[in-house]
Amino acid sequence: MSEPRRVPGARDLAALVLARVQKEKAFASAALEAELGRAVQLDARDRALATELVYGSLRVEPWLLERIAQFAPRGLHSIDARVRAHLVVAAYQLFFTRVPAFAAVSEAVEAIRASRGPRMAAFANAVLRKVAEQAQKPGPEAREEAIVASTPAWLREALERALSAEGARAFLRCGTEPPPIALRVEQAPQRDEWLARLHAAAPQATFEPGRISPRAILARGAGKPQSLPGWSDGAWAVQEEGSQLAALAVGAREGERVLDACAGRGNKTAILARDVGASGSVDACDSSPSKLERLGEELVRLGLHAHATFAVDWSVGSGDVSGVYDRVLVDAPCTGVGTLRRRPEIGLRREPTDLAAKTATQLAIASRAAEHVRPGGALVYVVCSVLREEAEQVIEALARARPELEPAPFDSPAARALCADATSFRLLPHVHGTDGYFVANLRRRE
Repeated sequence: MSEPRRVPGARDLAALVLARVQKEKAFASAALEAELGRAVQLDARDRALATELVYGSLRVEPWLLERIAQFAPRGLHSIDARVRAHLVVAAYQLFFTRVPAFAAVSEAVEAIRASRGPRMAAFANAVLRKVAEQAQKPGPEAREEAIVASTPAWLREALERALSAEGARAFLRCGTEPPPIALRVEQAPQRDEWLARLHAAAPQATFEPGRISPRAILARGAGKPQSLPGWSDGAWAVQEEGSQLAALAVGAREGERVLDACAGRGNKTAILARDVGASGSVDACDSSPSKLERLGEELVRLGLHAHATFAVDWSVGSGDVSGVYDRVLVDAPCTGVGTLRRRPEIGLRREPTDLAAKTATQLAIASRAAEHVRPGGALVYVVCSVLREEAEQVIEALARARPELEPAPFDSPAARALCADATSFRLLPHVHGTDGYFVANLRRRE
């Protein structure tokens, strides 16, 4: 009589996601969402555990692998991604959770036995028992040290140049807890009404107003946002709060002509289209036609539209974009370092050469897009990075390349509430509760 088939649990799912991140270079958030969608057998508690194990393990994976490797005489290079992932998930539980050691070890060993056989299970059992002897359930300070130690040296140094040594540690420390999901209410005056409706629809969850965007609601424990009331009616969208403020910083006004030069899937485009109203127009550009197609679909869902969309690679030219605009938003492609708390795998994938390549691209895009700013108009430069190389240094180089541009205070109440008369600002997770961004405003001389 054959043994009953093993039912995958939270730890199995977490290991599967980690293996996909390693083998397929998948983003953890997308892989986790996909696997949770298939795991109908998991209840809310197990889903929360799987989420913690994925993000927690990724944030300290290099540190964990060092400890595992001490007890693997032949190293870990020849071990397949799934087994390695189970070892990492187990080690994370041993060091950083209240899960009993015997449970963490036995679950990993049984999962490996089911998929890779008894020999590999015996190896995993021997290694994890030794790791368990070493683990002493350290407190928050030790987890912070593990996160810092897991951050590549070049990235730590770049963060320290931008934020100071203490600021860099505070930035990295925010990786110990998963961030909330941010919703963007389409009609800002209705935010309190939607807070009440969402509370009533999901009393087990928490909903709070955002700290810096007047349109943001922050949700925790609410499950899939699209199942909440208001989504199907286009009353709100899912958009990270810092991203909301970056678009609001453009200061778009009723009747203006605005260009979203790097629109992606259109979250910022939607804010711009809402702000210019029926008498204004927003043109949206991206190098990916598929993203522009999704942008159009999202705007329709919200009852909005773009005046025109253009597939443009700004690094080589302006494509079919012509004329000038009152305001131009350049949300430039970047290293994504500001999103580390949501995408911990970024820290493990980026290289110092990526930083130099991104800054060159950012300058080229911003310089070409600046040709389409009318005299007296504004260019707002945004990156979801906090590094000086992608921030102040790009703005300084842009001012040299385009002397007709000059830094100017923001023409946006939301931005001025944050930075007063400054011409640029950073958003930081440990200060504002958002992802990390740099936002700068430049005016074209008349």
